[in-house]
Order: sequence, then structure tokens, then C-alpha cells
Amino acid sequence: MALIYLIEDDPSIRKELARLLDLEGFSTLSCEDFAGAAQSALAAQPDCILLDLSLPQADGHQICREVRTASQVPIIVLTSSADEFDEVMALGLGANDYVTKPYRPATLIARIKAQLRSSQTALPRALEYRGLVLDESTGTASYLGKHVQLTRNEQGILGQLMRHAGKTLSRQQLMVALWESDSFIDDNTLSVNVNRLRKELKDLGLPHDLISTKRGIGYMLGKEEL
Repeated sequence: MALIYLIEDDPSIRKELARLLDLEGFSTLSCEDFAGAAQSALAAQPDCILLDLSLPQADGHQICREVRTASQVPIIVLTSSADEFDEVMALGLGANDYVTKPYRPATLIARIKAQLRSSQTALPRALEYRGLVLDESTGTASYLGKHVQLTRNEQGILGQLMRHAGKTLSRQQLMVALWESDSFIDDNTLSVNVNRLRKELKDLGLPHDLISTKRGIGYMLGKEEL
């Protein structure tokens, strides 16, 4: 039974979420001391975290940052904020998905299950492309002695591109590979994660255009195979 950790300050929403998740066969724990929410969530060792951004005496973005620094547990931001800046920041800090309230129960459950499948089926192995090495057991990318820790989404995107180096993967192919669907994912979510991955690879010393955009189609790693 997967454990979902709720970081939500509204008691009625928290109760509604717990009931919904219980009906779907999940167990839940919730946090009421939001100043120590990250530590409480990590101590609970959940399979997924639902995180509100607007919390009393706490910053949801900072909680996301603290959790991601210590763990690769899937984080789904569940918030009333539809502001693009909040979404981009949350994804940039390592959130796996972003859902706005009022949420549709079926959609939320689908996104939770997609994140759980992704985290449970990842194959621990190393991939290599022209000196770039991705260790899928640790989520670490390495190049010429430098290392960077990738988020789960960054790792998923890079892994797919490395497996199909020299070939264009459509946005739909990448979204299905990462989230098991392209029906519930905001197209902007993929763009944010790809841009963040490009920055991480550039920091390793790789060219920014290592991942090229095929306008209207998708993305490709390296040069096109003839």
C-alpha cells in the first residue's frame, strides 16, 4: 500500500484528500507543523508527497527544495495558485508535477499513479553518450570528472534521449515515458524540465545545444543519424 504524505493547511481539503486516497487504496499521513514539514515528510518515508504552496509560517517552495535535496520521492504540488511563475519555480526546485485547485479527483489520482509507476519501474543502469554518463541508480550525470545530481524528471528525459541518441523524440513520446500519459500533463511542464536539464548539462561543460529542439516535433540528443 503506497503512502501519500499530505502537506495541506486547510482541514477540509486535507480530510477530502485523505478520504479520496483511502478509497483508491492508499494510506495517508498529514503534517500540521508546517515549519518542520520537510523534515516530517522525509521521516515518514512516503511514496509520494502532495504539497500546497500557501502555508502558514512556511514557504511551500522552500519545503520542496529541502525535500528534493535529500530525497527523490515524487512531489506533486497541489495549490490554488495558477500563476505561471509559481509553477515554473516549483518545477525548477524539483517538483514532479503541478496541479491547481479545484482539482478533478480522477485526474489527481491518475497523476499520483503515474508518479508511483515511474518511481517503481526505473531501471538502475548506466547510460553513456560521448563521455556523458547517466547513472540511473543514483540519478547522477557525469562528464570529464564533474558530477551533477538530477531530479527524477531530468533523469527520465535524459535517459530517454540517451537511449534514442541521434533520433527525434516527440513531446508526446517523452510525456508518456515520464508520466505514463500525455492527457493530464501541461505542455509547459515538459519544456521547463528540458530547459532545466540543459542548464545542468551546460554546468558539466557540455554544449547547450546538445539537446536540440525540433520545432513542432520534440527533442533530440546529439546530431541526427543519417
